[in-house]
Parts: sequence; structure tokens; C-alpha cells
Amino acid sequence: MLKIKNLTVKVSGKEVLTDINLDIRKGQRMALLGPNGSGKTSLLMAIMGFSDYRITRGDIIFNGKRINDLSIDERARSGIGVMFQRPPSIRGVKTRQMVQLIKRDGFDIDRDAEELKLKEFLDRDINLGFSGGELKRSELLQLVAGSPRLSLFDEPESGVDLENTVLVGRVMNRILDRDKDNAALIITHTGFIFDYVEPDEGCVLVGGRVHCMGDPKEILETIKKHGYGWCVTCEGERLKRKSRGKGG
Repeated sequence: MLKIKNLTVKVSGKEVLTDINLDIRKGQRMALLGPNGSGKTSLLMAIMGFSDYRITRGDIIFNGKRINDLSIDERARSGIGVMFQRPPSIRGVKTRQMVQLIKRDGFDIDRDAEELKLKEFLDRDINLGFSGGELKRSELLQLVAGSPRLSLFDEPESGVDLENTVLVGRVMNRILDRDKDNAALIITHTGFIFDYVEPDEGCVLVGGRVHCMGDPKEILETIKKHGYGWCVTCEGERLKRKSRGKGG
């Protein structure tokens, strides 16, 4: 569904992502772990096409089509949705108005707002004065309404209490289970969301580079024991051994 090939991205002239290669298959839930400032959100912004994130090399391919030159709305219309970690507040636009603009046929705004405990927020300005949990639920309501084929979740458990994390996990699963081909990239630096949404595969982003593809829970346990720096060292040593093996 999503193929990222040798992607290098700059922000304000500084390289923030270097030679990123990542494949997400239809129906797959990919976890991306990494410390703060490692480039995780930058990767999401580049996938969505935000202009500050300039691609200097490489390709982003979605459903077989190169999307480097598509606008944000064209990428959204093609089936990519995002749950932002820190979504902006928008004065003068009500949550109900936004959801009505992006909803798919058959979507029941009041029913889904009730499930997400957002009914009383529908006629408030988008995200204005919302708490951490309310922001996440607002983002999820918009994702449910838009019914994306590929969902990008940026730190879904960040700044959210336990009760809201359970709710977030339940609705994330609902979005992904709606169609067996729906896929996700789940960004996290704590891994708490794994208790509620089970990823199929994981990798680590450190210093703008991808390392250590494998079982996400095993990767998380390794990080807990040794820190993110170990992932870089471990990957480097593995590649060195592989290179020596090829050389005889």
C-alpha cells in the first residue's frame, strides 16, 4: 500500500530524514518507534505533503502511484488519513462542520460522536480549549468520518489518561478492522498503545534513519533494557557481519 524509497527530507535547509526505506502492505499495522526529535513526525508530514518538508531525494508511492507532487488534499482524497499529535485549533470552524465536509456516505456523526464522548464538542470551534484526551478523540472522529485506507497515527497515547487510551485503542482498531486491506503506520516512543492495538511489524527511527525491522514488542523490550542507541549499534554490527560473510 505504501512504499517509501530512499527518502531524504530537509526542513529549513536541515536534513531531518536520510535514505528512508519502508514498506507497508495492505492490511498491515506497522509500528515506528523512536526518541523525541528523531524524525518520526517529520516522516508523517512528508508522507502527507506539507510544504515545509522538502523531499530532496527518493519517492513516496501509495497504491502503486508516486505521490511526491500531489497536494495535501489530493493525498487525503486518495485514502491517506492522519491523526496529529498536536493538531491546531481553528477558530470560527465548528467540529461538526469539519466532519460533515470529510465524511463518507453512511457516516452517522451523532452516533460516532457519542461513542467518542464528543457530542457536546460538535458545535465548538475545532480543538479550541480541548484537553489532551479531547484532542485525540476529535482527531479520531475525523478519521472515522473520512474512512482512510492508510491511517497515520502520531503518538496516539501521548498526553492521554488510561481511560482515554483504552477508548483511543478501541476506535483505532475499528478504523483498521472496517476493511481487511486497511493499513496503519503507528508512531510511538513509549509503546503503551501496543496494549490496545497490536502491530504486525516494527522498526526504529533514530537520527533520521530507520533501523531494526522486526517484532515490535521485542524491539520495545530491547529499548527498555538498552535504550535507543543500542538499536543503532545492533543494526550496524549486523550489517558488518553480513558484509564480512559476503566477502568470505
